Formats: sequence, structure tokens, C-alpha cells
Amino acid sequence: MVPWAVFRKPLAKALKRSDGARGGRPPYDAVLMVKIIVLQALYSLSDDQAEFQIQDRLSFMRFLGLTWRPI
Repeated sequence: MVPWAVFRKPLAKALKRSDGARGGRPPYDAVLMVKIIVLQALYSLSDDQAEFQIQDRLSFMRFLGLTWRPI
């Protein structure tokens, strides 16, 4: 079991994020992105393949803490 929350503070410190004053879409959660990178490394997935697998596999969604919604 990996305590993913411990990565939140170092990631926030390392990532330069805008304050959102200029508008735009809010950034994805940094811990979520690290988890996606872990999945990509474990399964040798490209960005497009990872996006497909995340939407297709319930195990990936569960690992990432996402909920399934029908299209």
C-alpha cells in the first residue's frame, strides 16, 4: 500500500502552477498524474493507450480513484 498523499506537498512545491487569475481550465491533480505515469511505466503505455485503458479498465479507474460514468 502506497500512501499517495505524502507526495502531494513535494509535488506542489516542485510544480509551478498559475494562480488561475487569467482563467482557463483548472489543472489535473498532481498525485493523479503521478499515478497515471506509474501505470504507463508498468504497462509500457503511450499517452493515447493510457487514456484508452483508463476509460476501459475498472481496475485502472479504481487505482486512480475515478468513478465510472456511462457515456
